[in-house]
Formats: sequence, structure tokens, C-alpha cells
Amino acid sequence: MPTRDEILSANERYASAFEKGGLPREPARRFAVVTCMDARLDPARFLGLEEGDAHVIRNAGGVVSDEVLRALAVSHEQLGTQEALVIGHRDCAVIADAVEHVRAGVDTIRSTPLLPDSFTATGFVYDVETGRIEPV
Repeated sequence: MPTRDEILSANERYASAFEKGGLPREPARRFAVVTCMDARLDPARFLGLEEGDAHVIRNAGGVVSDEVLRALAVSHEQLGTQEALVIGHRDCAVIADAVEHVRAGVDTIRSTPLLPDSFTATGFVYDVETGRIEPV
């Protein structure tokens, strides 16, 4: 079966039982996650998130770029998030030292003028072998 057909079939099953159309735009848990696009990471699963709980921002390496900072600013100013979780991972194709990378991302968020001092950032590293996150 072609990918397109598989995806449409899976979506039909999902939509047929969908009951969350009334969720507000604001994330219920008032935080955002910045992480890598690596297919081995499913932040909703390893963080225990449901639809509507948090904003999830993904890119290659989970880099806290200017674009990510703008997204966090909108998330905070327009939708009430108060915190960001920066989650790197072991065995990343584009990041050699996950711990230092996460520290740098957290520092970037904490120092940006786009977010108030009250906006917090915390870092973690996800282990692709165990599924566990470790605080940085």
C-alpha cells in the first residue's frame, strides 16, 4: 500500500473516534518543548502528554535558533506558556555533545530579550536506548 493510502487510512481511524475538537489553543500545561526531529523521539509519549497539553517545536538537532525563539515568544505572549523544556538526545546525527548542546539552548532561552525573566527553561537529554530523560 502506498504511503499516502496508509496515512489516509490511519487518519480515518483516528478521526472517526476524535473527541478533542473543542480544545483551546492555549497549552493546558503552559509549557513548550524544543526537541530534535529524530523519528526515534516521541515527546508526547516519553513526557506523558495528551493533545492540548504543550507546544512541541522540532527541528534538526533541537537547535534553539532565532526561529525557535520567535516561536517561544509567540507561545508565551499569545498563548500563555511559562516554560520551555529543551530536550536533546544521545546518538544525534547532527550534535556530538548532547549535554553541552542542551545547556547552550537553555542559556539562549534564558538570555533572549524576546522572553521575560519569569519565563523559565530546563534541559534534559533523552537516551534513545532506554527511553529515559536525564536532567541537564
